[in-house]
Amino acid sequence: MEAVNDILCSPRNHDDWSAYHTIRRKVLFENRGEFGVYIENHPDEFESGHHPLVLVHTDATIGVIRVDVEDRVAWFRRVAIREDQQGRGHGRCLLRLAEAFARRQGCHEVRSNVAADAVGFYERCGYAHDIAEAEPGSVPMRKALA
Repeated sequence: MEAVNDILCSPRNHDDWSAYHTIRRKVLFENRGEFGVYIENHPDEFESGHHPLVLVHTDATIGVIRVDVEDRVAWFRRVAIREDQQGRGHGRCLLRLAEAFARRQGCHEVRSNVAADAVGFYERCGYAHDIAEAEPGSVPMRKALA
């Protein structure tokens, strides 16, 4: 499904930031029964080495990820695709573009604490289980970057 005009970029304006937070809040919190707990301006979003990114497809923001770079390791945080765009290959595209972003940052591997219901997707994208300790309710996964 990846089109030539699919891009992964930092939120560029108020509309991008609004879409970033709306997708995260809905897909990652509310759809999992967590209402009223999402914090839009959480300090983690603005720390050095943390890169909030949006996936833009045909001029619409349809996906989000935050890539945290620490010691040549990219941590993928809060990965989500807008509900009406799921199941169309956009998640795979988002990961591929985020991996390329991580390589440009000098990273040699990706790690992520993945929701249990997303483990199969990550495995199909080349990720393996990690022995590291995970955040509660998640599965640690990793992938070496060539």
